[in-house]
Formats: sequence, C-alpha cells, structure tokens
Amino acid sequence: MSIDAVVRKPVSATCLRVAGFTPFTTIDFPKRLAAVVFLSGCPWRCQYCHNPELIKKGTTDGLLWADVLAYLHERQGWLDGVVFSGGEPTLNPHLPKMMTDVRALGFAVGLHTGGMFPERLKTCLAQVDWIGLDIKALPQNYHRVVGRKRFLDGVWRSLELLVKAKVDFECRTTVIWSLMSTSELLALAELLAAKGVARYAIQMGRLNHCLDEKLQGSMNPLPETWPEIEARLRTLFPKLEIRY
Repeated sequence: MSIDAVVRKPVSATCLRVAGFTPFTTIDFPKRLAAVVFLSGCPWRCQYCHNPELIKKGTTDGLLWADVLAYLHERQGWLDGVVFSGGEPTLNPHLPKMMTDVRALGFAVGLHTGGMFPERLKTCLAQVDWIGLDIKALPQNYHRVVGRKRFLDGVWRSLELLVKAKVDFECRTTVIWSLMSTSELLALAELLAAKGVARYAIQMGRLNHCLDEKLQGSMNPLPETWPEIEARLRTLFPKLEIRY
C-alpha cells in the first residue's frame, strides 16, 4: 500500500526518507496493531535474509518521513504502535529522533535489531517499548550464518544490555536446518536461558525470497525429533513461541 494513496497533506520539505513502509501489521509488534517503518543498511549478509533489497545503505522507496508522520497522525486511535525494522535500523543516525516523533503522536515504539551496535541500541532504550533481538546462532557459528566476521561481539553485549535494562524484549532465532543442527539449536537455547532470556521465539525459515539463491525455493522440513526438541525447549523459558 503506497503512502501516497492515503496521505492527503502537503509533502514536507525535509529530505529524510525511509526505505519502506507497511501501514498495518498484526505480527511484528506483540499484542499491538502496528505500522512498520523500514530503514536501509546492514553490515551482514545473512543467507536467508528476506529483505535483501534493504542491505545497501541509502536505499529508499522515495517516501518522505514527513509523509509517514502525516499518515500516522491520521491513524491515531486506530494503530497502537510503530515498529522500526530493516536492514539494521540502528545504523540510521536519525533513529532516536524518529522514535521521539512517533512517541509524540502517542504510539508505542518497537524495534527489530540484530544487536551488532550496542552503543547505538543504548541510545534508543529511553524511547522504545519493545525490542525483538535477532540471535542468529551460537557465538562460534555466527559468521557462518551472517557471512561476515565483524560486529559479532556486539550481539552479546546488546543482549546483556537488554537483560540489565529490564526492557521488554524477546530473542528470536530463524532456523534453517541446513545451517543449524538440532543440537546447535538446543545449545543456543540453553545459552540464552543461562543469560537471563525469558521470552524466546523460534521462527522456521521461509525460503521463497532470500539473499542466497541456493536457498531460494528449497524446503525446510521439521526434523523427525522435533516433538522431543520442542518439549526440551519449553522447559528452558517462561515464554516460548514457535512460529511456523
């Protein structure tokens, strides 16, 4: 849905643009009806990335931030929140101000992040109501999934930051069985539980649109031992969600 189809206010002179906008979602911000603002740029190259067009920094769809705010103003009372996603939204230096703009309209603020920049994440905590932190793999296997060896330590510092800050957050892991074994998933879950994670979501990867063409269109069937694995996972976290 194009913002131009719903906004009837004059376009602002500001040059700040976003990479994409979803005006309505029920799945990206727990227990809230929300809109999603996509910001471009990401230092990683996750094989199963479902937004590969947002990897390059500076990518936009020509949509002005002022027009997004105009749309949100008209949806006060209808939407509960706004989620910033990407790419990696914390790469954008304007993110804290954009969050402030959204809060000024009375919306809750959500953030999807890979956690590679803990200092930038820290600057957002005062403005954010919920964070979805992507945990890709065990520390020693991270580079295998993200395709890079940079910024890996930042993920675990971000996790520590969120646990100590007592902010509402979930960790979530996208599972592609060709990239992660069942034993690795269990080991990762045990590590997260030991670090104080209370809410964990496991997302079964969908490979109909992803960065790695070799994965595109391939199947990702559950292993035969999945019932036993799920039972073990449910003993580790107060809240566990499996997203198929």
